[in-house]
Amino acid sequence: MLNKRYANRLEAMLIAAVCILLVLLGRMAYLQLFKGDFYGEQADGNRLRRTKVTAPRGIFYDRDGVELVNNLPGYVVALRRQNNPYDEELLRALSDIIDMPVAEMRKKLEENSDSYEPTRLKSNITPEMLTKLEEKKRELPGVMIEIQPVRNYLFKELGVHAIGYVGEVSQYDITQGSYKNMPVGSVVGKFGLEKTYDRYVRGIDGSYDEEVDVAGNVVKQLGQIDPVPGKSLQLTIDKDLQQVMEKAVDDHLAYLRSSGIAPGARAAAIVALDPKTGAVRAMVSRPAFDPNLFVHGISEKDWNIINNDPNYPMTNKVIGGEYPPGSPFKIITGAAALELGKVTPDELIFDSGRHWLIDMRNAGGEALGWLNFHEALRKSDNVYFYEMGNRLGIDNIVTFAKKFGIGSPTGIELEGELSGLLPTPENKKKAFPGETWMLGDTFNAAIGQGINLATPLQLAMVMSCVAADGVYHPPYLVENLLNNDGSIYQKVEHKPARDIGVSINTLRLIQKALEGVAEEGGTAAYFADLPRQIAAKTGTAENPHGQDHGLFVAYGPVEDPEIVIACIVEQGSFGTLAAGPIVYKVFEEWFRQEGFNSSAPAVK
Repeated sequence: MLNKRYANRLEAMLIAAVCILLVLLGRMAYLQLFKGDFYGEQADGNRLRRTKVTAPRGIFYDRDGVELVNNLPGYVVALRRQNNPYDEELLRALSDIIDMPVAEMRKKLEENSDSYEPTRLKSNITPEMLTKLEEKKRELPGVMIEIQPVRNYLFKELGVHAIGYVGEVSQYDITQGSYKNMPVGSVVGKFGLEKTYDRYVRGIDGSYDEEVDVAGNVVKQLGQIDPVPGKSLQLTIDKDLQQVMEKAVDDHLAYLRSSGIAPGARAAAIVALDPKTGAVRAMVSRPAFDPNLFVHGISEKDWNIINNDPNYPMTNKVIGGEYPPGSPFKIITGAAALELGKVTPDELIFDSGRHWLIDMRNAGGEALGWLNFHEALRKSDNVYFYEMGNRLGIDNIVTFAKKFGIGSPTGIELEGELSGLLPTPENKKKAFPGETWMLGDTFNAAIGQGINLATPLQLAMVMSCVAADGVYHPPYLVENLLNNDGSIYQKVEHKPARDIGVSINTLRLIQKALEGVAEEGGTAAYFADLPRQIAAKTGTAENPHGQDHGLFVAYGPVEDPEIVIACIVEQGSFGTLAAGPIVYKVFEEWFRQEGFNSSAPAVK
């Protein structure tokens, strides 16, 4: 009886022991087979430290190989990943040293919580911050200092709207924007060519592994993967011309304001390009900003200055500003009338100061008498081109506007390019619901006013088509992608040129009239003082919100055009006064570079 009782107990204990053993074996198998990688990574995360080495971004060169953008060594403050919450005193001490709110630090830590990499809190810290961190190293466990290349824009705001800037990838960029799944803390292109070519320029990051002890001290260097530098860009920009253009714009805007001619003239856009290729030699939008401000995380003060400026410094007005094209549009109207036989070059039309069908007049009430095509375009006569609009009709005007590229983006490699607005009855209905198209709308369209908008780059392309004998060469900013040693990695393919479908006879008539604009007796006669002859067209764009905008488009030298320039000064008054002097300075510099000396007096 007693033995049987002990036997039952032993049997129960044996069963319990077997069950416990099976549970332990099962748990061990689960941890090894199913959760082994997870806990292995956690253990390695405490023992091993992997640090990313940021690849230097590619360098930007101008057309002659001058560096415009490069990289400088900088120091980055990071916090090593840990499983437990970060000590509040540690975060407060670090906040005081690097001048970063604790809340912002916690936000970055939270965004990086799924990664085993350190959380990079602040880049390019000051020497004072670095010294304090080194002094208090023992009091700041988990704080790391890394060396990272920092983007450097050598000439500050020079060409910023074309070149762009970089910044730390945002949460929106990672989840919904252009850089999905990019690691937190990555530096990416945010604007301009920096963004367009980011996948080439960014390079491939490297890393190194270290074994550390419990205190975080390095015990052993385990391995390293070197970063691969990004590809460099050879731009079409001419640095010297860009500098001259920016100074000419800034000086003349200041003159217009101080003289009282145009007190509100604070914004402008100007672009210069090669009509034979489409290569952009300079691009200026005003006001501008220093892209270096964004590299390290722009301060609230600097951001407010930029963001609250009513003249929109962040907008590239060359491609993103839409304005009535004004009198330069008469080139298109004239081309249509001549090509379709609505007028002959020698036909005389009488300008009495107003059109005989509708009381629409010349600017200032002028009456120029009998005019043929050459004199009408040279003197920018409105009444003559009202009559061309009357004979053509709006459909023909729109058809030829499309031939010259109005109404469509040029396709330049920058985000934010607008299409302009064609003067169609449909677009009028969208702008003014319920209103029908009238003859007066056609008259306005014929002289570049009314329901009619174009960007400065589109106007440059209109002039480029004339200079290139009817060939449209799409504009571009990047010539080549370069390897780290300066050799060509890839020659950038550009959109093919196209014939706009306007006869050479018509283009020759337009060219001669535009040459007359810059001669004695023309609306821009002071350009006759340049060492080489140019062709030009002045213009004034109506502005319901203030003083009219001044326009000026030109190319030169006329015998072999090398450069086309289009300029607009917002609220600058007449084109010959507001934009013409800026264009004059640019041509003066261009001809100086080409070896011609100008004895012309300075133009204010």
